[in-house]
This record gives sequence, C-alpha cells and structure tokens, in this order.
Amino acid sequence: QVQLVESGGGLVQAGGSLRLSCAASGMVFSINDMGWYRQAPGKQREFVATITNGGSTNYADSVKGRFTITRDTAKNMVYLQMNSLKPEDTAVYYCNADRTRPFIRYWGQGTQVTVSS
Repeated sequence: QVQLVESGGGLVQAGGSLRLSCAASGMVFSINDMGWYRQAPGKQREFVATITNGGSTNYADSVKGRFTITRDTAKNMVYLQMNSLKPEDTAVYYCNADRTRPFIRYWGQGTQVTVSS
C-alpha cells in the first residue's frame, strides 16, 4: 500500500500562485509515475500533470505554461507549482501515484484550491 497526503491548497485571487505538496509513504519503492488530477464541482476528475521516475513531465493543455510539476524522489514528495491562477482552476486537487505489474493507482484525500475573480 501507498499512502498520499496533499497540502498547500487554499484561497487565492486570480493571477496569484499556490504550491501544492504531496507526501508519499508506505511501499514507495513500488511507485513509478506520480501526478495531479483535479475535480471541480459537478465535473469529472481530470488530468493535470504527471512526472515519471526519470523526471519526464506531461501537462494538460489547460495548464501548460502556468503549472510546473516536480518530484523529490529522495523525500518521496511531488509538488505542483501553480502560477497565473484562473477562477476555472478552482477544484479539489488530488495527488496520484502509480505502480505497474500489476497496475495500481493510489490517491490522496485531496486539497481544495479556490481562485477568486
């Protein structure tokens, strides 16, 4: 099992910045990719960003150029730096960690991000 705990959410004005953190514990040696998803009220959970063990990253088009995902493998942490925030970024942000063979996706409990206009 892998446990994930997010932190860093909050209320920010449009144009502002937040940094989300996610701490992994448990069977962390089994983790490959880590990333972030988000879910706005009344909408499905959507992909935000992912980072591999080797540091390769991928972003949703809606956040490219504004969000940056980083990872500290030694500390079992993943971060999401969010700049130029927009009201449409308002959502609960979830950290995920993936293991393969067999594939299992672990989720954190989520952290609320609210961007006011």
